[in-house]
Parts: sequence; C-alpha cells; structure tokens
Amino acid sequence: MRVTVDQDKCCGAGSCVLSAPDVFDQRDEDGIVVLLDALPPAALHEAVREAAAVCPAAAIALEEATERV
Repeated sequence: MRVTVDQDKCCGAGSCVLSAPDVFDQRDEDGIVVLLDALPPAALHEAVREAAAVCPAAAIALEEATERV
C-alpha cells in the first residue's frame, strides 16, 4: 500500500490521526495533515483504510500494491 495526501484539500479535522497515528500527524500551526509513513506495514493497512474513509475532505489517497509472485 502506498499512501499520499493532498495538503491543499486537508481541512484539519484530525480524523486520520485518530485512526492511524503511526501514519498521520498534523502540523502544529494549522492542523494540516503530515504523512509520516507513505509505505505503512501490513499491520496498519486496515487503520489507514479507515483513515482515508473518514477523511471529510478526501485528502488521503491509497494505492493498493499488487503482490508479485
């Protein structure tokens, strides 16, 4: 999974930080999202999906990696 954020879309609600604090943070000055881990480990994928789903500004994009065999 690859995570990207659009800081221009972010409204600073903080939902992502509550859902996946190991992957997202917020800037102190304005609350805009900060991406801590663009390639989170599999154990965090469900939390990251939840963060993207609850983002009121749709500022989080996920790219699901396809497994190579």
